[in-house]
This record gives sequence, C-alpha cells and structure tokens, in this order.
Amino acid sequence: MARNPREGRDKRRLLGLSRQPGEHWGQFAARVANAFGLVLILVLATYALGSLTAFHGWAAVLTTLVAALAGVVGLAGSGVRPNVIRAAGILALAAVILAVLAELADNLRLLGASSFVIVGLLLLAAGAILRAVLMETEVGFRTILGAISVYTILGLLFSFLYAAMDRVESAPFFGSGVSVKGGDFLFFSFTTLTTTGYGNLVPAGQPGKMIAGLEMLMGQIFLVTLVAGLVSLWRPGLVARARKGSS
Repeated sequence: MARNPREGRDKRRLLGLSRQPGEHWGQFAARVANAFGLVLILVLATYALGSLTAFHGWAAVLTTLVAALAGVVGLAGSGVRPNVIRAAGILALAAVILAVLAELADNLRLLGASSFVIVGLLLLAAGAILRAVLMETEVGFRTILGAISVYTILGLLFSFLYAAMDRVESAPFFGSGVSVKGGDFLFFSFTTLTTTGYGNLVPAGQPGKMIAGLEMLMGQIFLVTLVAGLVSLWRPGLVARARKGSS
C-alpha cells in the first residue's frame, strides 16, 4: 500500500521534528525545547564531549558549558518561573567561570567546585522535567522525550559528581593504582545507572561506593516504573488519527 507523503509530513509536525511553513527558526527552536528535544540533544552532546575528551583544561570548560546549557534549557522547557530560570542562568555562568579559572590557575579544586555547581543545576532540571512529565494528561512525544531526558540527565549528573569528588578528595575516586582516561567517569556512571557493571572501574572508598549504589537504585526504579510505563501507554497513531479527525 502506497504511503501518503502528506500523512508522513503531518506525523513529523505532530512530533515537533520539522519546521512548519512560515515558522521562524527561533519559534522552531522554542517549540523543540518545549518538547524536550533540545534538552536531549544537549545532554547527548555533553555525553559525546565527555566521552571523547579528558575532563580537564579547555575541554572541561566546553563540556561544562554544554552541560550548563542543557540544565537551563531543561528548566525553561519545563515551564518554571522566570526567576528560577534567571537563577539557573547565574549558576550556569558561575560553573563556566569556575571551570575557566581552574584552567588558568591550574587548580583541580576549582574544577571540582564547578562540577558540584553543574550537579545542582542538573538536579534542578531533572526535577522540573520530571514534574512536567508527571503533570501531563496525555502520553505524547513530549512526555517520552522528557522521561528519556531525565534518565540521561541522571547519568550525566552522577558523572559530574564523581569527577567533582575525584578533584576535591585527597585520594583518587577509583584508587591510586587506576589510570583514569577521558570519558571514564561517564562510562562508569552510565554502566552503573543501567546496572551493567563491567567491574573494570570501582570506587575505592566511601562515599563513592554509597553514591554508586544510590545511582544503581535510582536507575532501575526510574527505568522500570516510569520510562517503561510511559512507553507502554504511548499511542502515537491514536493521537494522530484523533487530531486528523478533528481538523
């Protein structure tokens, strides 16, 4: 059976993945952000940067900047109050400035402080997006993207937390005999979040072990109870037919 091209375009517009005729790029970007698509893109960009580069120097500054943008955009897309977005912007700016100062002064503790700020910002963003998802009356593409964004933000959040602990504690996070390479904190965080547990990277002591256990628990609960539940309730075909019938 031949596929109707118009029906395909209508479906893409419904999902918010295409720019509509006459729509300005700024309006399109705002609509994608409202659908949490831009948040997920920024989170994945942070993941790619953190995986391919070592978390120090100007690479750490760039990774911090993209992660900060993900947090601010996530809060904006969740519809929080303007003063909350302004406060998030100040936190994002502070994190980037601390990362720059850490590079200029060659001070790992400043980079650790910057990472702690990013952890707080991402925690606020994850909470706001989760609240927006739970407040939705209909499971749609925005809801699914929001749930996935929260899940990936959790992995990103914990990776910054582990990196911060490694910078400020007297002993390395994975122990003195382990050579940490670029992306190891992200790799450890996401394998912990998904409870894959390859075992090649293990926290050397407390509170690292306790926090890693907490991430495992949060990852399993979130994935099983929220993401799987939302996906099972998502019926994009029904929504598309309902909107087509009302037009």
